Amino acid sequence: MSTDAPAVQAGLPEESLRQRILDNIRGGNLGSWPVLIGLVVIVAFFSFKAENFLSPGNFSNILTQMAGTTLLAYGVVFVLLIGEIDLSISYISGIAGVVVAKLTLPDGSFELPGLIAILLAVGACVLIGAFQGSFVAFIGVPAFVVTLAGYQIWQGVIQKSIEEEGVIVIQNSLVNDTANYFFSERAGWLIAALVCVVYAASLLAGVVTARRHGVAVRDPFLILAKIAVVVAVTVATVIICNRDRGVPFVLVLMIVALLVLTFVAKRTTFGRHVYAVGGNAEAARRAGINVGRIRLLVFMISGAMAGLGGVVLAARLNSVDLNAGGGTLLIDAIAAAVIGGTSLFGGRGEVRDA
Repeated sequence: MSTDAPAVQAGLPEESLRQRILDNIRGGNLGSWPVLIGLVVIVAFFSFKAENFLSPGNFSNILTQMAGTTLLAYGVVFVLLIGEIDLSISYISGIAGVVVAKLTLPDGSFELPGLIAILLAVGACVLIGAFQGSFVAFIGVPAFVVTLAGYQIWQGVIQKSIEEEGVIVIQNSLVNDTANYFFSERAGWLIAALVCVVYAASLLAGVVTARRHGVAVRDPFLILAKIAVVVAVTVATVIICNRDRGVPFVLVLMIVALLVLTFVAKRTTFGRHVYAVGGNAEAARRAGINVGRIRLLVFMISGAMAGLGGVVLAARLNSVDLNAGGGTLLIDAIAAAVIGGTSLFGGRGEVRDA
């Protein structure tokens, strides 16, 4: 450490922030900034290539298209945090689509209400995650091997389940609304206000807690800047969406899932144990953490998010077919988490990275 470090720490918040930025640049710890800069360049390029790229309608379409993959990526973050991988999430999501489609067929054997069908579909995916996670947690089979087998198995289950129909059209309005419902203009503004209040309250609560325990709050102006940026982005999003069909339900679903999973990862004992296992599983075991239980629960979370994402993906198309969960869905979900900053080696990353 340089000799002027105490002086920097004792300086103004702006100097401290500047020093931290310089240290991160020197150490190559740039976080997600290269990705964000690249995203800005891509948006600028396509805005010149296509006249309707920056239109409100295209903005809403992009939100609905990315929702399913994003939900899968949230679950992947937890798996990566413990230094494991789940290669089966794409076809697990396909299983959820098939289950919810079959359970809501008007001329089928079940014809369950949409909400019940969604809960059962997600529950089935949680059980799949627990089944695969048990091999990793209690038998010691590498997650790569187990989930690669799951990738093949669940693909076969999907093929077998709908080989006669080929395509199952989802006719339940509640299920289809998970990807195709848009709030009214007034409801959009109420949601925006709630999001801003919840975000600001969470940051300020962290500051109050730190002061109560005698911990100095670094860069208070940075906290205010974060709140200002989130408020600005939220307001801009609602304005753009209201110029089209309104705020899509899937956007709210992504935000709620982000807040809940972030709370689980950062504010609960389970979340701290996940980071501990990812940092050093043996040290975590010696500290009294039930490593097997943590691994099992993480794969269950991955299955649950794959199931929820699968329902959204099926609802967006209003159907499921033999290719449900196929294509680039798997690599897109894993890449979203990794490129966003989650380490492949465990112990580092956040849900927001996805």
